[in-house]
Amino acid sequence: QVQLVESGGGLVQAGGSLRLSCAASGRTFTGAMGWFRQAPGKEREVVAAISWIGGNIYYTDSVKGRFTISRDNAKSTVDLQMNSLKPEDTAVYYCAAARIANLATSPDRYTYWGQGTQVTVSS
Repeated sequence: QVQLVESGGGLVQAGGSLRLSCAASGRTFTGAMGWFRQAPGKEREVVAAISWIGGNIYYTDSVKGRFTISRDNAKSTVDLQMNSLKPEDTAVYYCAAARIANLATSPDRYTYWGQGTQVTVSS
């Protein structure tokens, strides 16, 4: 079993930055990881994902050039640096971990989920 704990959410003005962190604990973990978000009334969507080795990375179009995903396998952590935030980035952000090593962007490929952290961007 793998437990994921997110931190770093909060309230920020448009144009500001936040850094989300996710720490995985439990059994030895060697899978892909991702950040998803869900806004009220909308489906959960992938924001960014990274393979186990870190060579393959995916960003949804709306965050390209603004967000950066990174991971430290020695520490079992994955971070999401969010710059130039926009009000439409407001959502609950979830860290997720997959059992597969390859890059995955569908929520169905992810087995473990964090509790979520709220990100609110004011205009």
